[in-house]
Amino acid sequence: MRSDAMKSGVPRSPARAMLRAVGLQDEDFHLPFVGVVNTWTDGMPCNVHLRELARELRAGLREAGVLGFEFGAPSVNDAMAMGTEGMRASLVSREVIADAVEVVAQGYLYDGMAVLVGCDKTIPGGAMGVVRSGVPGIVLYGGTVAPGVLDGRKLTIVDPFEAVGRYSAGQMTREEFEAVERHAVPGPGACGGQYTANTMALVLEALGLSPVGYNGIPATAPEKREATRRAGAVLADAIRAGRTPRDFLTRQSFLNAVATVAATGGSTNAVLHLLALAYEAGVKLELDDFDRVSRKTPVIADLRPWGTYTAWELYEAGGTPLVFRRMLEAGLLDGDQKTVTGRTLAEEVAGAQEASGQRVVWSAQDPVKPHGGLVVLRGSLAPDGAVLKVAGTERTFFRGPARVFDGEAAALRAVLEGQVAAGDVVVIRYEGPRGAPGMPEMLSVTAALVGRGLGPDVALVTDGRFSGGTRGLMVGHVCPEAQVGGPIALVRDGDVVVVDVEARRLDLEVSQEELQRRRADFRPPAPRYRTGVFARYAAWVSSASEGAVLRASV
Repeated sequence: MRSDAMKSGVPRSPARAMLRAVGLQDEDFHLPFVGVVNTWTDGMPCNVHLRELARELRAGLREAGVLGFEFGAPSVNDAMAMGTEGMRASLVSREVIADAVEVVAQGYLYDGMAVLVGCDKTIPGGAMGVVRSGVPGIVLYGGTVAPGVLDGRKLTIVDPFEAVGRYSAGQMTREEFEAVERHAVPGPGACGGQYTANTMALVLEALGLSPVGYNGIPATAPEKREATRRAGAVLADAIRAGRTPRDFLTRQSFLNAVATVAATGGSTNAVLHLLALAYEAGVKLELDDFDRVSRKTPVIADLRPWGTYTAWELYEAGGTPLVFRRMLEAGLLDGDQKTVTGRTLAEEVAGAQEASGQRVVWSAQDPVKPHGGLVVLRGSLAPDGAVLKVAGTERTFFRGPARVFDGEAAALRAVLEGQVAAGDVVVIRYEGPRGAPGMPEMLSVTAALVGRGLGPDVALVTDGRFSGGTRGLMVGHVCPEAQVGGPIALVRDGDVVVVDVEARRLDLEVSQEELQRRRADFRPPAPRYRTGVFARYAAWVSSASEGAVLRASV
């Protein structure tokens, strides 16, 4: 065992002395050691219950003859930080979490790693760290929150965001506005649609990093705790078999994951995170893979934000195993890909159940939409690509004058004050990985547009990114970003911007001669941060088209 280098033999007596001080007995030193990295916090609902799940996991590990040691890692709540300076910390936290997992694995020479995750960036961050650690590992998602209920209508966190726009437009009373706030999030668990957290939870099951079916169990479902205990045995078996994530993470398993995002109308953040995770796994995955897979993958899950149902209702319908089974039946997944259990994806979903009369998961022959929602655009405004989700957008062409904002805050003020009109293309720049830094999400702006009734009639283009709860014609991840001199930095108010989904184009109707004149005058803004983690991030982060991973020169 790798951990023997830390705990076995005469020279390791000091280490054993330290371990005896935290309760270890003689017989424990012969067991495999596992690091249990817990992103628990009582500062938000997504991760507030992870302490209880950590206890169940450690009990399951102990029952399987493995000893788990718990550590903390930070978590940033995107819904709370949205529209504030705090949102700059969100994507940065993905790298910090990955680093924390890697440091714990290496610092204690653990034989395996488990990460308990909840809110958005904890999921890819934990997965990236597990892959880096090079030992058997597992990532366990705390589960979705239950839907809120108000006047018989099911709510998610997106409802308060959109209520801000409706209230500012005088479309609801103060009492109605506050009622949405009080009922939207009823308890523990992550945001309840096919937003970023639930999208990435599904992705990890498709990749095999989480036991199939586990992540879809809601946070407060009675069976969550027992499933967590059983997950300890899964990791123990992987340790004894020497089965590491790099043994089963292949290009085809990543393409499986891309297909599941497309088939469920999942978040565009999955593009960033899958590119980053593939980079850590040494697997070739490119931006255009998402468009190619999405073109041939129908949407078969009727899930919010575009559709009707919540993640809890998906679980009641049959959960992720049912989604995978339907996709396998249609030849949309490679069922021969292995998982953390050592079994194939097809073997894992063979017993998938379907609730009688459910309408959440459809068949590929009679889909919700004929094509998946992930679209990659290129053109004079995005030479290196941009990402659009169209799972619920019927409009495939938009041409309009640009309303340019250097940052999200100015754009949000303009929307709430009624300064954005139907037909406009809202351009928000200097919100990319380097420029912000941290590539914040724009849900406050997009939800305000929808809330004011402008969703179908305004396009938004940004070098930032979007929440999984975003809906409307919203183009993000524009590359190159403004901070490094991408064409988006040269756009001026009134310039005509064209979004052509069918042609996969994002263009600026300005002559090359005029753009060259503007480029000669371009000077990037000074960095917002000179020291600390944000300064390091801005200096080392790659383009969004490469997953916004850190690539320090070594």
